[in-house]
Amino acid sequence: MDKKITRPRTRRLVQLYAALLYNANLKGFIDGHIYSGDLKAVCVPGFNCYSCPGAIASCPLGSLQNALNAAGHTAPWYVMGILALFGVILGRTVCGWICPLGLIQELLHRIPTRKIRKSHITRKLSYLKYVFLAVFVIAIPLIWGIGKGIILPGFCKYICPAGTFEGAVGLLQNPVNATSFYQLGAVFTNKWVIMIVIGLACIFCYRSFCRFICPLGAIYGFFNRFALTGVKVNPDRCNSCGLCVMKCEMDVKHVGDHECISCGRCVSTCAQGAISLKCGKITLLGPETGKNADPEPEIRKRKKAGRVAWGIAIAVLVFAVAWFNFIEPAIDRSNAPAAAVTEQPAQPETPAGTETETGAGTQEAVSGSAEKNEPAAAAADLPVGTEIGNRLPDFTTDLLSGETFRLSDCLGRVVIINFWGTTCAPCVAELPYYEQLKVNYPDVEILAIHNRAGAKKAKAFLEDKGWDHLDFALDSKEKGLLPLLNAADAMPQTIILDRQGVVTYNAQAPLTYEKLEALYKQALEH
Repeated sequence: MDKKITRPRTRRLVQLYAALLYNANLKGFIDGHIYSGDLKAVCVPGFNCYSCPGAIASCPLGSLQNALNAAGHTAPWYVMGILALFGVILGRTVCGWICPLGLIQELLHRIPTRKIRKSHITRKLSYLKYVFLAVFVIAIPLIWGIGKGIILPGFCKYICPAGTFEGAVGLLQNPVNATSFYQLGAVFTNKWVIMIVIGLACIFCYRSFCRFICPLGAIYGFFNRFALTGVKVNPDRCNSCGLCVMKCEMDVKHVGDHECISCGRCVSTCAQGAISLKCGKITLLGPETGKNADPEPEIRKRKKAGRVAWGIAIAVLVFAVAWFNFIEPAIDRSNAPAAAVTEQPAQPETPAGTETETGAGTQEAVSGSAEKNEPAAAAADLPVGTEIGNRLPDFTTDLLSGETFRLSDCLGRVVIINFWGTTCAPCVAELPYYEQLKVNYPDVEILAIHNRAGAKKAKAFLEDKGWDHLDFALDSKEKGLLPLLNAADAMPQTIILDRQGVVTYNAQAPLTYEKLEALYKQALEH
């Protein structure tokens, strides 16, 4: 009995370990910011929201949707290759051992209530996840991306409970993101209801999301038959009693099929000792008691290897927590570009000794110059910052056009800085309004800065958009434009400066053309 209890505990520890490793950026929960380092371009195997403050890497399902959204520009080979690699090596072992959402579902199911047992109805309902995969993960992103040029990750936007709990709630519970509450519209309300319904369903029905909805599990299920890791049956020992399928809480028809998450419970259930959890020829979990138990030396060897593996895993976790919370932030601070804070006169000063033709003319010139420089002198005394009424710090960046943008060169004109990303649907939807404003008011300077996440694909994304009047720049860790300008993770965000470089507007919210035009005129008259 003790050994049967130990095995689930081992799996639970692995699940907890994976959840902590995926979200090793613990400081993100404190400062309310999403990690955007280089590792964010890599996918973890399990279901974990990209927007979770602690997430150090991307969710494979979200990455697949974004890749399909951009399929008109680049083929999603990278993400498909990563998913295939995880599938071939792990299959649905990912679901049973290293998926944080799977852990949450199992903990909810432990709440003592009457349970819904599996049946032919639940087995039929298990095919629904392939419908979710086809419609929300594949069809919607492809149709909107290729047909309309709009980024719309259907599953993330309309259904994903991990996105609601880890991403939205994880960020909005922090006071620094209070200005992002504008996003809580009907879509969020619907997703919140969906999350509650799924959570309640998991209490009564084992792993409801995993069995009936999860598209990632559907993908990994395709690989279960030939995955390197998974539960394997020794046909020489199996007597086809069916006890393993009967006791399994997933909708399996036989051990190791597309519904099997390789949790390993059937290993201790099988009275014949015919089932083992293997990775290739290596036995990770095998029969230790009863008929056909593994030899004692093999069991001792396996336990010793397990202790070594746990030692290495703990060392990796300690390093990851130290790196993302202390070491990398310290490196970023030491390499962060300093703001070029300068006194920025609105008009060039008249060189000393310059005279006009008459004394009256000289007096008028001096008087006019003083009047013109008065606003600039007043602005020069303002604090440097991003709040309304402050002077924005000066900065320089290269543009996608090959030219250079320097903020101080724009004095005397209204400047609009927009922070956007190709994966942000409201951002993409409002960019044509900025283009229209620039056409109607050529004197305005508009700079659109792409978030560092996904910046490499931005140039290809912009090629056929026709937004030729806007200046586009890409942020990166080396440039550090978003931290320098105190831009938030939530997009879109717009900063508007008057002709003296003073901030007149700074907010995270999508703008209509009418609102944008009104803000421009307000800054022009400031």
